[in-house]
Amino acid sequence: MNQQAAGYVGIDNDDNAGMTALARIVRDAWVFGLLPESETCRGWSGQQMQALYEQVHTAWEPYAHLPSRLPEELRARHGRIHDAALAHARAQGWDANLDDEDE
Repeated sequence: MNQQAAGYVGIDNDDNAGMTALARIVRDAWVFGLLPESETCRGWSGQQMQALYEQVHTAWEPYAHLPSRLPEELRARHGRIHDAALAHARAQGWDANLDDEDE
């Protein structure tokens, strides 16, 4: 978890080009409209990130936490956001096959 005394570093400064659990929470918050896509959560406290996690978890519950069960609009948004994150991370040298730890 990339957390410093000043709070979360923000999705755009997160480890592994944003391929961490915290960054995934932020992206999913964007998918569900809990945050605007411009919100990076930079400087957010652990408590704020925990509250966001709980909101995201609740938003996923009706869909069994499976993107394939999302309604078309949310599924399309999920695909766009997560595909862009993967492309960015790969362009920055991130390789899922080399990551032995689940962030």
